[in-house]
Order: sequence, then C-alpha cells, then structure tokens
Amino acid sequence: MTDHFFEGAEKLLEIWFGTSSENKLTARNDLRHIPRDVFEDVLNLVNCKVLKYAQSKDIDTYVLSESSAFVFKTHIILKTCGATTLLAAVQPLISLAHEYAGFDTVDQIFYSRRKFLRPDLQKDPHTNFEHEVSYLNSLCGEGCSYVLGRTNLDCWYLYTLDKSCGSKRSDQTLEVIMTDLDPEIMKIFYQDNTTSAADATEKAGIDKIFPDAKIYDYLFEPCGYSMNGLMSDDHYFTIHVTPEPDFSYVSFETNVPYSLFDGLIRKVVELFNPGKFVTTIFRSSTLNSLDTNRKYFHYTNYSRVDHHIICLTDHDLLYSYYKKTLR
Repeated sequence: MTDHFFEGAEKLLEIWFGTSSENKLTARNDLRHIPRDVFEDVLNLVNCKVLKYAQSKDIDTYVLSESSAFVFKTHIILKTCGATTLLAAVQPLISLAHEYAGFDTVDQIFYSRRKFLRPDLQKDPHTNFEHEVSYLNSLCGEGCSYVLGRTNLDCWYLYTLDKSCGSKRSDQTLEVIMTDLDPEIMKIFYQDNTTSAADATEKAGIDKIFPDAKIYDYLFEPCGYSMNGLMSDDHYFTIHVTPEPDFSYVSFETNVPYSLFDGLIRKVVELFNPGKFVTTIFRSSTLNSLDTNRKYFHYTNYSRVDHHIICLTDHDLLYSYYKKTLR
C-alpha cells in the first residue's frame, strides 16, 4: 500500500434557478452571462482551477484540475474530486445568478457523492454527510437527505430541496461510478504509457462512445484523466479517471435521452471493466415515471447487489449497485 492517496470520488452539485416573476424568462435570464473570471473566482473557493474552456450553442464547459463544470441557461453542474470544498460554491453561485442573470429563486438543488474511502482527509463540511446536510440546510432551509445502498459498502448520498421545481422541465441524468478497475486498462492513463490526452481518449475508446461529440480532454502528470464532451442541443458527457490500483476510480455522466441509457452503461462498463459499479438515473416526473416499471438492467458477468427506486418531489431516482462475478 503506497503512502500516496487521492480521493477520486466526486462531490456533485447541480443548482437550477428560476424567477418569481409571472412572466416568461427573458434574454437576461441566462447563467452564461456570469463573466468567466467571476466564475473562476468561485472555483478558487472550491480549490480547483480551469484547465480547458469551451462553448457550444447551449453550454459553457470547463475541464478542471479536479473534474468538471457545465453552465447552462438555467442551471449549473459542478463536479469536483479530491479534497475540494465544493459546497463553498453554493452561496456565491446563488448571488451571481441573481446579479448577472436576474434569477431570484433557487428551483432545486441536487448534491450527491459516493462514500469516501478516506473521509478523514476531507475538509469541513465534507468530513461526513451529516455535516454536509446541516451546511446545506443552513443556506437553503430544510432539505431531504438520502443514503442508498449498504452503509458498510459503497453507499451513495443524496441531498435535494424539499420542494417542487418552479419551472416545468424535462431532463434526465445518468451517472456510472466504477471502482476496482482493470489494471491493464488503467495503464492507458499514465503519461509514461500514453503521449497525450487525445492518445488516451483514442486508446481507451472514449472517442467511440459518442462519435460526433466535440471532446476536451486532459492527461495529468504523472497519471489521471478528465474529459468533457459536447453534443448537439444541450447534451454533454464527462469522464474522470483515477487510475492508481489501490484506489482506482472512474466516473461517467451524461444527460442524453433515457432510451440510450442501457446501451451506454453496457458500452462504458465494457471499456473500463470495473470490478464494481454503481448507476444512478434521475428522470423528471414530467417524463414517463421510472416507477411504472420496477425493473433493473442486467449485465453479463455482474450480479446486482442493491437496487432502489425513489420518487422524489419532481424526479424519480433509480440506484443500482453491481459486482463482478467473473474476472
């Protein structure tokens, strides 16, 4: 066991904004009006830096020194790993959304993360989930907190506001969290074995997941990898790799249509060959409810350990945990 350690598991924050006005959103109501340097000041509070920046018609995307950020018209996704202090961004982002985009209400907040391997290395309030919940409640009022999976295994935590979203919207998000990764595949993400980020993207087959996507990738010294991909409309995907064998971790996230999720999970699991993986699926209740068919996806050579469906205020959530039966 090496003395070196890095917490690959991300803290994931998603904030949706709205306006109390009875009128429809105007051109002013756009979070992409927040100046980049001002947004980067918030990232400094979180303890991460911008490595790559790009824009599409619908999204501003940032590849960070610790994961990723995506800025849409009405919501922001901020995903950070290591010992970052992600929740320090909540209040500043609410203030900036009001100042630069005219949003005076928070429609919804989602905060989630996997159980840390080394919670003792985290900074307040991230040392435990109860502290994170208390911190969010102090900013936003009483919310809802959940623990899914087995607390003595790789459980997953979620916090949301106890309210219905002010705006009617249809969205879905898939996250695949993989651990106990194939050591041979993880070698791709070391600079000693791979010449560039683009080389790693091609060797791993990441460029084949969505062939038409524009990819912004980064290969860390001496190892580690991050990428953001932008597609048509407001669709994105992002992958983050911590390859060291003692604490290997890979995450995949996207908001493409739900009908693609089963095939995507199969493709991603095949690319990385994890020993264990978790899938979380959020789907807006304005779409067909996940609760209408209580089933789970089956994957060759993996057994399901846990499976939960939760009906949130305006979303359904499906959580599943799988473990490899054959190596």
